[in-house]
Parts: sequence; C-alpha cells; structure tokens
Amino acid sequence: MEDPTVPGASGSGGLPANGNGNNGKGKPAVPKGREAFRSQRRESEGSVDCPTLEFEYGDADGHAAELSELYSYTENPEFTTNKRCFEEDFKTQVQGKEWLELEEDAQKTYVMGLLDRLEVVSREQRLKVSRAVLYLAQGTFGECDSEVDVLHWSRYNCFLLYQMGTFSIFLELLHMEIDNSQAGSSTLRKPAVSIADSTELRVLLSVMYLMVENIRLEREIDPCGWRTARETFRTELSFSMHNEEPFALLLFSMVTKFCSGLAPHFPIKKVLLLLWKVVMFTLGGFEHLQALKIQKRAELGLPPLAEDSIQVVKSMRAASPPSYTLDLGESQLAPPPSKLRGRRGSRRQLLTKQDSLDIYNERDLFKTEEPATEEEEDSTGDGERTLDGELDLLEQDPLVPPPPSQAPLSSERVTFPKGLPWAPKVRQKDIEHFLEMSRNKFIGFTLGQDTDTLVGLPRPIHESVKTLKQHKYISIADVQIKNEEELEKCPMSLGEEVVPETPCEILYQGMLYSLPQYMIALLKILLAAAPTSKAKTDSINILADVLPEEMPVTVLQSMKLGIDVNRHKEIIVKSISSLLLLLLKHFKLNHIYQFEYVSQHLVFANCIPLILKFFNQNILSYITAKNSISVLDYPCCTIQDLPELTTESLEAGDNNQFCWRNLFSCINLLRLLNKLTKWKHSRTMMLVVFKSAPILKRALKVKQAMLQLYVLKLLKIQTKYLGRQWRKSNMKTMSAIYQKVRHRMNDDWAYGNDIDARPWDFQAEECTLRANIEAFNSRRYDKPQDSEFSPVDNCLQSVLGQRLDLPEDFHYSYELWLEREVFSQPICWEELLQNH
Repeated sequence: MEDPTVPGASGSGGLPANGNGNNGKGKPAVPKGREAFRSQRRESEGSVDCPTLEFEYGDADGHAAELSELYSYTENPEFTTNKRCFEEDFKTQVQGKEWLELEEDAQKTYVMGLLDRLEVVSREQRLKVSRAVLYLAQGTFGECDSEVDVLHWSRYNCFLLYQMGTFSIFLELLHMEIDNSQAGSSTLRKPAVSIADSTELRVLLSVMYLMVENIRLEREIDPCGWRTARETFRTELSFSMHNEEPFALLLFSMVTKFCSGLAPHFPIKKVLLLLWKVVMFTLGGFEHLQALKIQKRAELGLPPLAEDSIQVVKSMRAASPPSYTLDLGESQLAPPPSKLRGRRGSRRQLLTKQDSLDIYNERDLFKTEEPATEEEEDSTGDGERTLDGELDLLEQDPLVPPPPSQAPLSSERVTFPKGLPWAPKVRQKDIEHFLEMSRNKFIGFTLGQDTDTLVGLPRPIHESVKTLKQHKYISIADVQIKNEEELEKCPMSLGEEVVPETPCEILYQGMLYSLPQYMIALLKILLAAAPTSKAKTDSINILADVLPEEMPVTVLQSMKLGIDVNRHKEIIVKSISSLLLLLLKHFKLNHIYQFEYVSQHLVFANCIPLILKFFNQNILSYITAKNSISVLDYPCCTIQDLPELTTESLEAGDNNQFCWRNLFSCINLLRLLNKLTKWKHSRTMMLVVFKSAPILKRALKVKQAMLQLYVLKLLKIQTKYLGRQWRKSNMKTMSAIYQKVRHRMNDDWAYGNDIDARPWDFQAEECTLRANIEAFNSRRYDKPQDSEFSPVDNCLQSVLGQRLDLPEDFHYSYELWLEREVFSQPICWEELLQNH
C-alpha cells in the first residue's frame, strides 16, 4: 500500500487539482506530505560546521591503538589473571629475580620450560600456562612504569617467543580447539553465549595476534636478528609449511564455521583482526603494493606511472560540505521556458551572471549547494524503498540527526587551483572508438583496430589522435587479458604458462574452491556489525566475545557495556573492510581474472547494496562517534589503577575530533565500491537503481579529501544515467568532480552522450566476464590427467621404468602392502584375458 506522505507515492505526483502546479499566488504548491518530508529532512540534515579532518590514511592505526582494539573492556579483569598465572609459575622456576632482571639466555631457558609445560593433558593446566605466555606477550606490565615500557617489552618478548618456537606450538593448540566438537555442542545448548565460552580460544588468538602485530612492525633501530626473524616468520605464514595450508586459510575456515552456526563461541573479532594482519603481513600493505605495481610494469615493458596516487591524494584539500538549508540565491525557481523565449537579450546577462557565480564559487564547491529538488527527494525515498524492499539482506533504519552546528562557516579568501591533480588517461579502446567515428564521418568506412592509418582524415583529427596517444595508458590488466586470450587460442604452440609461486598466488589457490563461502561469510558479519542494521532473530550473534557472564545491573555498567558493544562492531567493520580491500588490490595486481572472480562473488552476495545501506546513515555522526573509554584501553589500563568509573568519565572519551577507525572504515568501503563498479556498466546501473546519488552526496559533508574523492568518483560514473535535471541541479558537485577526479579524454560523463549510456545488455556483460573467469581458472588450476592435450606414452619399458614419488613410510610397510593388495587377492587370469 502506498504511503501518501512519501513523495512520488501517488500516481498524480502530488499536484493540486487545477493541474498547473500553482496555488493561485504564482508559486508552485507543495503538498503537505512533501512539505513535512522536506522540513524533516532539513532538520535532520541541516548544515553542520564540520572542520577539515586532519586524517592520514595508512595501512593501520598507531601501534598502541591496534593492540588496544584486540581487547574488549569486558576482558580487562583477565589482565590480572594473566599476571597471577605468570607469577605463580615464574616463582617455582626462578628464585629472587624478576623477568626484566634475567639475562637473555635465562629468559630463553624459562620460555623453553614454559612451552614444555603446555604439553599436558589437563585443559586447566594448559590454560594457566597459556595465560603466562600471554602475559609475556602483553609486555610483563607488572614490572613496567609507563606505557612506552609496556609496548617496548611486549615487542621484545614477542620476538623472543617466536625464536623459541611458540607460534607453531600455539598453532597446534588452535587446531585442537577448533576441532573440539564438545565445546561447540555445549555452546549450542546454552540460551546465551558469553565471554566465558571462548576463554581458551581468546587466549590463543591473543598471543598469536600480539606476535604477528609486534613482529610485523618495522623500525629502523631493530637489530639484525629481529629483521631476519621477521622475514622467516613472513615466509612461514605465507607458504604451506609441513604439508599444512597457509595460516590465513585456517582463519578463513574459522570464519565460515562461525557463520554456519556450528561454532557460535568463536571470538570472531579476534579472528578477523588476526586474519587482516596476517594478510597484510604476508602480502604487503598499500605502499608495498605501489612498489610491486612499479616493478611489474617494468617487467612487462610498460612505461612508468605518471604519478604516485598515494602522494596525490595526500596533497588534496577537502571541499566544503553541501548545505541543504536556506540557499536563497538558488532556491528561487527559474521562470518557465515560455517567458524565457521572449527575452533574447537576457541571455548574455544570464551568462555573465553565471560566470560571476562560477568564479565566486570556485573554491567552496559545495558551500551553496541547492536545496534538495523534488526529483532528489523522490529518489531518496525510492532508494530507501528499493534497498529495503528488494533485498532481504538489508533492513531500514531511520537517519540519526546530526548535532547542531556550533558556529557559522567562516568566510575565507577565494583561491583558485593551479592545475588539475591527475594526469589524464586514454585507453586503447577510446582511440579506436574515436577513429571509428571520424572515419565513418569523413570517409564512410572503418579500418577495425588500426590506429596508425590517418589517410583521408582532416588535420585536426590528426592532432587529436596525436594528443590521445600522448596520454595513452596501458594497464597491467590489459596485458594480462591479452596474454590470456592468446593462451586460449594457441594452447599447444605457446606451451604451459609459468606461474610464479608468490604468497598471493598461493593464497588464491587455497581460497579458490571455497571462495564464495568466504565472501558470503564476511558480508554476513559485516551486515550484523553495520550500525544501520536492526537485530533479527536469524542474524549472526557477533557479541560472543564481548558479553559478560552476568549482565549489568546498574545504569553505569549498562553504559559501559553499550560503549563496548558499539566499539566491538566498529572494529569488526574496520577489519573486514580493510581485509576485502587488500585482497582485491593484491589479486588485481597478481592477475586481473583473480580480482574479477572475487569481485563477482562479492557482487552476487549483495555487497553493493550492503555498502550503500551502511552509508545510508548520518556518516558525520558515525565518524565523530566516541565509543571508547581511554582509561580502559590497553596499555593504559595495565599501568594505572583503574579509577572508579562515573557517567562523566564514560561520556568524556578522548579529545580527538573524529574516530580514526570509523573514518578509515568509510574510506575502505568507498574504495571497495569503486573497485567493484569501475568499468562495469551493469554494476554502475545497480548504483543508479538503488538510488545511491543522494546517499553518496550526503557523505560529502565529511571534510576529508580522500573520502570526498572516492565519493565523487562514484558519482561521476553514474552521472550520465541520472538525467539532465540532476546534473543541472547539482552543478557544484559536477564542478568538484571536474576538479578532483582524473579525466578520461573522450569520456562524455558530464553530458550523457556516450555510447555506454545507451541501453545495455547487462546480464550478457556479467555472463561473458564469468565465462572468461571460469576459462582462466580451469586452464590454470584444473589439471586433468586425461586431457586430450596430454602426451600418451605407449612404450611398456618406459612406463614401467618411471620413478614414482612414494611416501617415506611406504618402504616400512611394503611387504604388508604386497601381502594385502597382491598375494591375498585371487586373480582369475582367464576372465581377465576374455575381458581384454
């Protein structure tokens, strides 16, 4: 049933009875429902004086912050438990000294004894020893005087623990806990899962996370032994050691097992954080990716990159956010076209006035953005209904009103940009398309993919082709696609492809056959952690490692738990968004079809509407949220005596103007959305169908250059589909796109005349891509022994003379094998001969 208060719900579009849209006073009449909707929107999305956020994007937050996010505030009492377990064991082995007073050899001896005591049958005894190891990894904070000392000794102890073989032992213990079906079944019988159900797993994962995070961190003052240990550790995590799968695959299997409901007690936040850091450590972060890209382009003989994208983004300045209220200069409706036709002389005045307005608004691109037009309001309402009605994955949640503005926007001098930040790019396809149109126009026939023959074309076309070729950009993906096409056409003459065994390649091979389950599991958890999702009975419980055994009874305890739960969800969103972005970027560099395979499964699992649903909230409030209690954060809580918590101390939080992890998550999700939709017209149409333009435009309120850049990129790719009226009423946004986003020559994004804007068979596009991906995976990773291209050896002597790789224990059991498989089996020779 249609809601009459929602714009566009009725078939008449809400016009009054006279049909001309006037109320008798020369002004268009606005229906009451639409007027209420507009006023409500102005109240909830009023102009907020958001200062420019001093945010530096990187692989991760600061070292202390990344360590503190491992622990929930509910776990704080366990720091004392870990300390007690260590001191009880240490006093029985070392007399009269503390850990920091021991020489390195004595410390190694103690750690060896500690690891030996892990090999006991009793779970309680193993847990006590594991807690003692965790106390060492946490920095033996009982003997430190400052937070800096705790972090220093945590790093020192983690290198020491790794050199003594602690990680491999804890990996075996983790395997035991994962395979412990008794723990999972007992948890399933409980009405509510709490932090007590995952004690052993939390201790093991905490030790492993601390080792990975501390060893991953590189510093110039690190001794040579630490650098060697870091490279050895990276190799161990990257490759299959002792016939076992890479460590990241074990963590992926934990994620899928958790989502299947078989292991609700898994501490999923710790698993995701560890998985993210393991992938970052083994494959490399964003700066390493840039170095790999430069190296790979050099190997393929491609010209070097025109600029470093990381540095270009860092040098950008944020634009002012859009204002939705009281823009009197632009809220006046233009006179009807019938009146404009009679004013030929006014055209020059209008152009002059427009030029002056453009000059005035050159710097503040969003300062006087128009109030929401009826079309935009309609698209907002329709977008929410589309997101909520057509997808079971998502749920509707009302927008949270932002805080009122504290001060008016300050007027600054108008400054003009010196130049565009990006060098323009041209694809080979663009040059071919330009020449095809030119030849059809001037000659009357085309020459296919020939871009060198310019006979018969006028001189300006020659100059245009020269300019296009000067800015021609050949990507690594273009080369890989071309090589793949040649391998498909000529498999015999080109021979078998040599694939280097890089960490990225090994990870993809391990993930290949279970990759759809991995992606669906990550998106399910992301949906459960999104702030716009409501609790549902059939949703995943991601709070198993944050809820205490006894629920809070006072208001203060409830406030603390509420902050802890919100912080817990934010950390999960941060880890999943970073993990997915890293995987996509590394797979794209390794091979474009690996990237496309992951992307397609993310799209099939409704990743695009999920990210849009995430942004369909007050993003400014989300980024400035204060869901942290600084006195309870590690390592601060281990040094100071915890003060008595009050309502004021809980609400105070830190003094930062924004939450680093939330802004980091938003940028990662926008980058992820860009990766999924770039050059994919079918997925771009999904952005249009789900009415993403108003949602993305609201995110421009956040004055951070990198976030605004990726929002503008997403708006740019869909402007040609949004219609002339949208472009006309969003000229400030169009100007921002022009100034901040890279230009593609011959890309008619601003006018919608491009061939890509015409009706498109989107399903065929995805099907063709899927066929190419399956052909690539089949050719490279499916190795059938009976292939028609496999040579057949018909010589009996050479077949019998081949050496077979037999397992080591086969020689010991060879006689038993002969007796069981050969001598004890009756053979009917006559029947055998008759059959042949």
